[in-house]
Amino acid sequence: MNSEAHYVCDSCGEQVEVPIDLSAGSRQHYVEDCPVCCNPNVLHITIDEDGNAFIRAEAEQDRS
Repeated sequence: MNSEAHYVCDSCGEQVEVPIDLSAGSRQHYVEDCPVCCNPNVLHITIDEDGNAFIRAEAEQDRS
């Protein structure tokens, strides 16, 4: 089981590590500010049956 995952900030390109709440369900999404550039990213997290977390990020301002 992974309780952490990484994403690349869509604004600054920095790789960011985030904790994953495995108890929050197998599909999660929320907005988190990049700790480097402070721009908001929408994080889309999927957790498979083995407890492995996969994360995709998009800049909040790019959402339509």
